[in-house]
Amino acid sequence: MASMAALITLRNQFLVGSWPPHRRGVDDFNAGYPHKTARSHYSRHEGRMLVKAVVLCGGEGTRMRPFTYSQPKHLISIANRPAIEWIIDTIRDGGIDDIAVVVSPSTELIFRDYLQDGSCFSVNLSYIVQESPKGLAHAVQCAEEFVGSEPFLVYLGDNLVEHGVTELIRLFESQDCRAALSLFEVRSPSGFGVACISSQVVVRVVEKPAVPPSNLAICGIYVFSSDIFPAIERIEPSARGELEITDAIQRLIDDGGHVVPHVVTGWWKDVGKPKDFIEANQLLLESLELCVSGKVDSTSVVVGQVRVSSTARVERSRLQGPLLIGDESRVLDSSLRPNVSIGRGVKIRGCTLRDCVVLDGARMVNLGPIQEAFVGCNSDLEKREKADPMSFVIGDGSLIRL
Repeated sequence: MASMAALITLRNQFLVGSWPPHRRGVDDFNAGYPHKTARSHYSRHEGRMLVKAVVLCGGEGTRMRPFTYSQPKHLISIANRPAIEWIIDTIRDGGIDDIAVVVSPSTELIFRDYLQDGSCFSVNLSYIVQESPKGLAHAVQCAEEFVGSEPFLVYLGDNLVEHGVTELIRLFESQDCRAALSLFEVRSPSGFGVACISSQVVVRVVEKPAVPPSNLAICGIYVFSSDIFPAIERIEPSARGELEITDAIQRLIDDGGHVVPHVVTGWWKDVGKPKDFIEANQLLLESLELCVSGKVDSTSVVVGQVRVSSTARVERSRLQGPLLIGDESRVLDSSLRPNVSIGRGVKIRGCTLRDCVVLDGARMVNLGPIQEAFVGCNSDLEKREKADPMSFVIGDGSLIRL
């Protein structure tokens, strides 16, 4: 009988979830990805130099259920690395190596166990517990003791940007401002915090407006002076009962504070939902460098940007990049088409996949064609040749369409 764990389908999309990931460090990924391992160097303004960053990972991840019933969404892999690792790289490459991660009480030990002190990422990590989810402004407020009177970077833990944070930091350090905001032009801004700009100054911000005053979404990456803390103290909870960071920024503006915009170039992705993870995976795989160090037999075909880990094995299969196959994985009699990432210890036989994320330890047999799939750790999916009764183990909040 077929066995599948926590299966969700969206049209021809599959999402299957479990835990835990295999812990990795920076050294496992330096080959094959174009991210830097040293701090960026540029002219810094000593009086305004940023040396600290705060990453907000305290949310409950309700849009990523059932995956987040067993793990924080920030530790779910994209292109074979947890989202938080991509973020740490981005911050470090911007010249900041003292980072605090704001977490919830239920996830603190998971983050500490996985990231530890940050040394394997060449940064210093500390942890701040947000006792209850009272909004982004409250999460920032929790970091006041960590940052003290210094300016600091705030990075929402479910955001990824193509070109990093160096330009945002440089903008803040070069101007006499109280905050700098990353902005991105979007088609439907009503689902985001939105900023209005006049003469290269942010004059108004509003959270998820029904009638957006502009198409500039706030990306969730900010630089603040310590003036943000008294501003947070002077705001009230919103209609949804949270202390909104947009209200705190507006308080800064209303008090005469200079807030400057940085319009992001390249791509920006808010990875709040499973489909967002699949799309972010595609974007990150585009930067993949060709490296087939694993065993690929003579009957297999490799086309385009393909990375096969040294301990992976591919037999009688077609690989069409960009795609990534992780350590100790096996691909047999299958066709892996563009935008597929295969995690560690995965076994795939007789499958056709495209635009898929398959996490560590999963097993997939005689399936396909499958497009836009998200398969969680240690999941087991198999299609039998005979019409046997099907068996499922389904996670909370799942949906099956057969």
